[in-house]
Amino acid sequence: MNRRSFLMSSIASSTALFGQSSADTIGTGMIGTGNRGAYLLKTVLGLPVARVVAVCDIKPDRLDKAATAAAEHKPKTYTDYRRLLEDKDVEAVYIATPCDLHVEMAIAALQAGKHVYCEKPVGITPESIGRLLEVARNSNKVFVPGQQMRSIERIRQTIEKIQKEGVLGKVIMVKAQRHAADDLDHEGSSADWFFNAKRSGDVIVEMAVHNLDLCNWVIGSRPARAGGFGGALLWKDDPPGRTNMDGYTLSYDYENDVKMSFTQVFFHPNGLPSNGQFVHVYGTEGAVDLNRATFYKRARKAEPVVLVPEIKESNEAHMAAFFEAIRTGKQPPADMKIGAIAALTAIMGREAIYQKRLFTWNEMGVNV
Repeated sequence: MNRRSFLMSSIASSTALFGQSSADTIGTGMIGTGNRGAYLLKTVLGLPVARVVAVCDIKPDRLDKAATAAAEHKPKTYTDYRRLLEDKDVEAVYIATPCDLHVEMAIAALQAGKHVYCEKPVGITPESIGRLLEVARNSNKVFVPGQQMRSIERIRQTIEKIQKEGVLGKVIMVKAQRHAADDLDHEGSSADWFFNAKRSGDVIVEMAVHNLDLCNWVIGSRPARAGGFGGALLWKDDPPGRTNMDGYTLSYDYENDVKMSFTQVFFHPNGLPSNGQFVHVYGTEGAVDLNRATFYKRARKAEPVVLVPEIKESNEAHMAAFFEAIRTGKQPPADMKIGAIAALTAIMGREAIYQKRLFTWNEMGVNV
C-alpha cells in the first residue's frame, strides 16, 4: 500500500469518529509564506487530506505568490494572522514565520481552537516556551513542531536497534556536528531577521535545534548542564549589525550520564574532510553513525555493519503525520514536549556560551 492510499484509508476509518465523509478535507491556513513557508505550502497542496483555505503574510509579493500557488484551492488572503485565526473555515494552521513570533502565534492559534504545526524552534526563550507549554497542555488540539527528522524512518529504526536491541551495549557518548562551507545569504529572504539573535534565537536555536533533537532522541534523555565557547569568529559584523554566531563548540552532560560534544561552523571548506552533518553514537560495544545507520564494532578487523538498509523517505511524512493525528488521534512523531525539550537544549547551550559558564537545565525554570 502506498502512502497516498494509506492516508486515504486512515481518513475512511476515522469517519465515524469525526462524523465526516472520506471526501472531506481539513481546512488549512498558512501563516508566513517566505522561504520555508512556500515549501510547506507546496507540500500541503500535494496532500489529499488538506485544503488550503487561507494564506497570510505581511509582504504583498509573498502573499500574491502564495495565493497564486494555491489558486486551485481558492484561498482567502490575510496580512494579519489574527484575522486568519478568526476564519471559521480554518481548522489547522502552519506557522512559518521568524522565530520570535512562533510562541505568540502558536498560543493564539490554540486559543482560537486550531490545530497547530509550528516550525522549529517552538520558542527562543525559556519563559515563552513555558507559556506555550501551559496553553498546549490545556488544549485538546494537535500540536506538532517542525522537528521533521523525527519522521525519518531509517533513523527511527536505527535508534530502535540501539535502544531496544542494544546493538551498542550501553550508550556512553555522542559526537555531532553541523558544518557548512559558507555563511547564509546576507541578502536573502531571511536576512532581515536571521542574523539578529534576538529574533532568531541565534544559529544554535534556529538551525542546530534539529541536530540537538536527534542527540536527545538517541541518548534517551535531556542534558543536565552545558558549557561552551563561540561567537562571530569569521563573519564579524558581516552583514552589518550581525549579532549571531558563525562558530561554536559545546559539551553537554546528560541526566543519564551520557556525554555529548557538538560543533557548528560556517567556514568548513568543501574539500576538507568531515564537512556537513552527522551524529556518531558511542557505546560499550562500538559506535553507530546514526545518519548512515551503520555499526562499527569495537574490535580489530571488524567490518562495518549496516543496521538498516536505505529507505526511500518521503519529504511529506512529517506533515502528513500532522493531518493523520488530527484525523485519527494517532500520536505524531513529535509533539509539544519534544519540541520544547529540543528548543530548551539549544537555549541551554546558547546561554552557556553567552554567559561563559556552566549553565544548568534547572536554571531555565520550565516544567516540561
